[in-house]
Amino acid sequence: MGLRDLKKRWTADTEDLHKESLQKKFTQPGATKMCDVELRQPVKIAGEIKRIRTVPRSGVPALEIVVSDGTADATVVFTGRRAVGGLEHGRGVVVEGVAHDERGKCVILNPAYTLLPKV
Repeated sequence: MGLRDLKKRWTADTEDLHKESLQKKFTQPGATKMCDVELRQPVKIAGEIKRIRTVPRSGVPALEIVVSDGTADATVVFTGRRAVGGLEHGRGVVVEGVAHDERGKCVILNPAYTLLPKV
């Protein structure tokens, strides 16, 4: 680590540093960056869970999680679920499903998921 890198770390915004570390952490073979996701196509994304909430969708409870890889966010929805074992804030996850646009957000409904080991 040179002096330029040290200066950059001291003067950079903490949010930018966090995004940069997420990009390094979740670069995986076969996974698409969230900023490059094509809608209505099968995708595989990897990222960290930023937010979890339970919301009603058409009168049915649904678990919504927001996953980020540092380039963008994606909302993952598990319909009919109030909780999913292992999905917790800050946990790394790989999600596979079909992405679509919902009110300007990238949304994946009922995907297959793989939990990444805690670090």
